[in-house]
Amino acid sequence: MQPQNTPATAVHGPGRVDLAVVQFAPSTEPSENLAALREHVRAAADAGAAVVVAPEYSMFAVGRLDHRVVAVAEALTGPFVTGLAAIAADYGVHLVAGVVEATAPGEDRIHNTLVALGPDGALLTRYRKVHLYDAFGHRESEVVRAGVVAEPAVFTVGEVTFGMQTCFDLRFPEGCRRVAAAGAQVLLLPAQWIPGQGKVEQWTTLLRARAIENTVYVAAADQSARRGAGASMIIDPAGVVLAELGDEPGVRVATVDLARVAEVRLANPSLDLRRFDVVERVAE
Repeated sequence: MQPQNTPATAVHGPGRVDLAVVQFAPSTEPSENLAALREHVRAAADAGAAVVVAPEYSMFAVGRLDHRVVAVAEALTGPFVTGLAAIAADYGVHLVAGVVEATAPGEDRIHNTLVALGPDGALLTRYRKVHLYDAFGHRESEVVRAGVVAEPAVFTVGEVTFGMQTCFDLRFPEGCRRVAAAGAQVLLLPAQWIPGQGKVEQWTTLLRARAIENTVYVAAADQSARRGAGASMIIDPAGVVLAELGDEPGVRVATVDLARVAEVRLANPSLDLRRFDVVERVAE
């Protein structure tokens, strides 16, 4: 399988990392999804990517979430994450993907979790989705336990720091701001952005806004049609779209460059000028 963009030249200089977004259509068969991801990661690695980002619910996806997802949930030591680790190690990349994580034994809910795996297959960090998709007629909270608000999940590749949020989190700028304030220069955002009227326009607007207001790169990996809206993209810290997809499966690659981050932040030092901290809102 070949990527759908012109292959990038591998970047190994200081402060530069080639980054790929993967867009595909996960099914209800985790083993099939691992096989599909392997081919996409192979394409991304062939195009020079050192970091590869796959969609939310890469492990198991349905159009409307229900308790089928509980039956397939696994611990992060289970076969799906172990398979992701093998893919990362086989292609020597950092790999981020969305998985269905089991909660306490006997609990009828799951965690919607992102895992970040290193090129040696080690689990570097994980992020459990905080803002659940109880909107547009959906009720993710019926089968998903929200993650606790904790220190932002970040990892570093060379000199570049990456942080993570998931799908509906995009509509809450505070979470993305916390990631930037924790030192991330790149926000990774796997998603299953449910299609609908105006949804692609909202998706692209919000992604560019998060990049501009935090002066960070944003790499958003959505599911392809029909369960996702597609439009995966990589955006620079000034909101410029560097690479994007339509609604079909594919891979796109762009270069993250800390010199570009510094240039944008010199012109627009919004992180330094902010006067408010982000604090957790206690649920009533």
